[in-house]
Amino acid sequence: MQMLSRSFYVRADVLQISRELLGKFLLTRIGNDHTTGGMIVEAEAYAGPEDRASHAYNGRRTSRTEIMFQEGGVAYVYLCYGIHHLFNIVTNVEGIPHAVLIRAIVPIDGIDLMLRRRDKKAVISKLTGGPGTLTQALGIHTTHSGTDLTGHQIWLEDRGIVVPDDQITAGPRVGVSYAGEYAAKPWRFKLKK
Repeated sequence: MQMLSRSFYVRADVLQISRELLGKFLLTRIGNDHTTGGMIVEAEAYAGPEDRASHAYNGRRTSRTEIMFQEGGVAYVYLCYGIHHLFNIVTNVEGIPHAVLIRAIVPIDGIDLMLRRRDKKAVISKLTGGPGTLTQALGIHTTHSGTDLTGHQIWLEDRGIVVPDDQITAGPRVGVSYAGEYAAKPWRFKLKK
């Protein structure tokens, strides 16, 4: 087990980073609670400012998106539909607002705590199978936006799992129909079942 270093996040190719995140582990230790986390099985790349689906499209800077312009290796967490806290990983160098939305993980560590956070009795596919449910299970909220991912509250680990290219599917991203030609780009990466 090795925590991913800053050098993993500051690379220029957000699509490559998204693919390479499959098989890595997203972990949290929120407050005094135990560690929770699991293996990333679905991720979406956002290549602002040219990406019409990105919150930073056309260089848009707001109080919410300012974090996307920081050096890679920090969390960008935003509220979707006023309900779901969505966890993104900022990538690239300072000033280039690339990010990867983590859409799904397979729960591995701290499952009992994840079940309590989700008010579930048993592990089901939807426990951490969507971007809103995984943040709830991991205890991630918008207050964690800006968290350094090389610290001890939210971090990613390489546990030596190698994902062959033929086990990855690429397809259009979810919920970005407004993005014109960018809506169809195959920038959502998923592990085959």
